[in-house]
Amino acid sequence: MESYRVTSFGAPLERQIDPDPVPRGREVVVRVTACGVCHSDVHLADGYFDLGGGRKVDLAKSMRPPRTLGHEIVGEVVALGPDVASSEARVGDRRIVYPWIGCHACPICAAGDEHLCSSPRALGVNADGGYATHVLVPGPQYLFDYEGLDDAFACTYACSGLTAFGALKKAREALKTGGELLIIGAGGVGLSGVRMAEAVTGVKPIVADIDQSKWAAAVAAGAKEAIDPSNADTLKALMRSTGGGPAAAIDFVGAAASFMFGFNAIRKGGRVIVVGLFGGAATLPVPLIPLKNATVMGSYVGTLGDMAEMMRLAKSGKVRPLPITTAPLADAANVLEALRSGRVVGRTVLRP
Repeated sequence: MESYRVTSFGAPLERQIDPDPVPRGREVVVRVTACGVCHSDVHLADGYFDLGGGRKVDLAKSMRPPRTLGHEIVGEVVALGPDVASSEARVGDRRIVYPWIGCHACPICAAGDEHLCSSPRALGVNADGGYATHVLVPGPQYLFDYEGLDDAFACTYACSGLTAFGALKKAREALKTGGELLIIGAGGVGLSGVRMAEAVTGVKPIVADIDQSKWAAAVAAGAKEAIDPSNADTLKALMRSTGGGPAAAIDFVGAAASFMFGFNAIRKGGRVIVVGLFGGAATLPVPLIPLKNATVMGSYVGTLGDMAEMMRLAKSGKVRPLPITTAPLADAANVLEALRSGRVVGRTVLRP
């Protein structure tokens, strides 16, 4: 098998040739046909998340190089461990891989939240992922049918789609009594949120992005309108047009400025859901949280159950398409650099 690996944080990916993996127990080998490149891959390649003020989350302990990145994986089942029943998976099945795998031994995993496990085995992070020709999956329960969807589009559901879906479900709670939805950021994950927003919440979102070149894609994906959060008059105009502010704001950027725009924009009793991992630190006056009766919460990908629910929605035809660009697997390093510099609209997908 061929793979492109992080061998040292901050260094270019390195090509490696190894024997094809051999499955044991309930393991499944998938021949990768498409793997999306996520913005979190940039942070993983760099080896840290920026907390602002010179502080960082060091990934050296949780992600130990050499490591093959890539967690948005689609492919064909080519080998099964001896303990996999034919009713669970068969050679030739074409499947999306759920990558957010836990230890299976802790209370968090037992509760069905293995994506939040403290000892994770997530593909492309803690275990080798999809920047490769083959990937070893721990069990058939992590494979999902995507019949009717192109594989380059389908792979994005494993992260950008699932992440957006999980955040939209949290926003839906705040929208039960009516109101507007604000989505901040129209990058790959943000656009996934825009295209699913109406199907999940019943509301067409307002999209805020400082990069006006992304506005057309946001509107095409289903946005009600696109606004510039860096404009000094935008916040006031948004408050007027929404009758006091949106009921929910999802921050798909995760920077100090984007978070503060979302918090300042929401109405009393509103909810801010932070998804993005761009980095930085925001200063928020604590009394404003009770005075606005605001809820500030994070959202990290989604459960195995969320994945199943989302795939039913995806195959229903109710979700608008996402702009997709494909590139050869050998271009993985160049794609990461393009993503780092903000030159990607939608999602770039690697094809081995």
